[in-house]
Amino acid sequence: MSATRVFVARLAGCTVFDPAGDRVGKVRDVLVVYRKNDPPLVVGLIVEIPGKRRVFVSISRVTSIGSGQIITTGLINVRRFEQRGGEVRVIAEMLGRTVVFNDGSGEATVEDVSIEESAQGGWAISQLFVRRPKTSLSLFAKGATAFAAWGEVREHATVGQAQSAEQLIATYSDLKPADLANTLLDLPQERMYEVAGELPDGRLADVLEEMPEREQVGILTRLGDARAADVLDHMQPDDAADLIAQLPEEHGEQLLDLMEPEEADDVRFLLTYAPDTAGGLMTTEPIIVSADATVAEGLALIRRHDLAPALGAAICVTLPPYEPPTGRFLGMVHFQRMLRYPPHERLGTLLDQGLDPVTADTSAAEVTRILASYDLVSVPVVDDNHRLVGVVTIDDVLDYLLPDDWRSHDGNDDVRRRAAARTELTTGSIPLHHGRRTGNGPS
Repeated sequence: MSATRVFVARLAGCTVFDPAGDRVGKVRDVLVVYRKNDPPLVVGLIVEIPGKRRVFVSISRVTSIGSGQIITTGLINVRRFEQRGGEVRVIAEMLGRTVVFNDGSGEATVEDVSIEESAQGGWAISQLFVRRPKTSLSLFAKGATAFAAWGEVREHATVGQAQSAEQLIATYSDLKPADLANTLLDLPQERMYEVAGELPDGRLADVLEEMPEREQVGILTRLGDARAADVLDHMQPDDAADLIAQLPEEHGEQLLDLMEPEEADDVRFLLTYAPDTAGGLMTTEPIIVSADATVAEGLALIRRHDLAPALGAAICVTLPPYEPPTGRFLGMVHFQRMLRYPPHERLGTLLDQGLDPVTADTSAAEVTRILASYDLVSVPVVDDNHRLVGVVTIDDVLDYLLPDDWRSHDGNDDVRRRAAARTELTTGSIPLHHGRRTGNGPS
C-alpha cells in the first residue's frame, strides 16, 4: 500500500475508487475489533455507495490509501452493512471517549486515531491523538494535546456518563442533513441519542426532518421538554406538526405551549387539517409579496441561503395581509419568468394565468396528479375565501408517497410494485400514509 500510517478522522468523506478509476463511494467509518494483548485490528471500511447505502469493504480489498483517496480491488459486496458483536466503529464510537494514562498522569479525550500497516499487510491502531483537560480558566483555553500509543492508555468511563460526541460532530460537520441523519441511524441507539443531544438546535432540527418517525420521537423525548421545544421552533412547521402528532396529545400540547407563539400557531394551524389532503401536506412559509413588488425584490427573496429550493421556485402574490391566511390570492410568479424581465417590472403583471390553486381539502392524489401533469415544483393552497394558506411542494408529496423504510430501501423495486403504484395514482386510491399526521387532525 502507498501509506503506512493514516489518521482516521481524515478518511471521513474520502472517495473510494476501483482499479479502473471509477468512483465507488465515500468512506464513512473504519471498523476495528479489539484484541486481548495487542492494539485493535482494522477489519475494514464502511463505505457509502450510490443510493445512500452503507456497505462493508474488507481491508484486504484496499490496495492504496493516500492523497485523499482510497483504491480497492473493485470486488465489493453491496449487501447493506450490519455491525456484528465485537466490532467497533472508530469515528462513531471511539472519538470522544475518555482514556486514562497508565503512568498516572491523568485523563484525556480521544480526538483522532491513527491506523498503521504492519509488515504482514494488516492494519491496526497505532496511536491515539488525545487532548488533556484544560488548566486555564479562560473560556478560550484548550487542554494540551499529545500522542499516545495504545498500550500507554486504558479506556475509562464513569457509569451513567455519556460519551462526548464533540469530535464525531466535527468530523461530520460537512455532511448534508440527510446524510448526517443516515449516519446517526447507523449508530447504536444510545450513541445516536448522545450525538443528537450535542448537535446545535438548528442542525438537529434539520436532521430530525430527515429521520423516520420512531427515531424522531425517541430523540425528542430524550432532550427534555424545554430543549425539544427549541428544536421544534427551528423545524419547518409542517415537519414539526408531523412530529408532534406522533406524541401523546398531552405531551404535544406541553411542547406547543413552550414553543415560540408564532411558530406554535403555525403548527396548530396545520394540525387542523386531515393528513391526506393538501392542507395536511402543505408548508405555511412560502414567499409572499404584494402585486407592486418588483422583479428585483422577488429575486432578492429567493436568493436566501436558508430557503428550500422548492419554495424558491415561485413567489406567491396576494392582497394584504401577507402572512397565511393572507388576503385574496392573486397568483404565482415562477423564478424563470422573473429572469426574463427587467428588475423594475411589477410582479403583479407576471402572474401565471394558467395555474389554479387547490383548496385545503383537495386530496393528496389530486395534488400529485396536478404536480405531475403540469411539471410543477409547487402548487398554492387556498381556503374557502380564496386566501392563501400555504403551498404543497414536490418534496412534501414525495415524503407522503414514499414508504416508511425508504431511507434504508435498496431501491430494487420490481415491475409489479411500480405498476401497482401507477394504478393507485390513476385511481386516486393512494393507501400510503407515511410520515403524516394521524393524531390531532380531523379524519
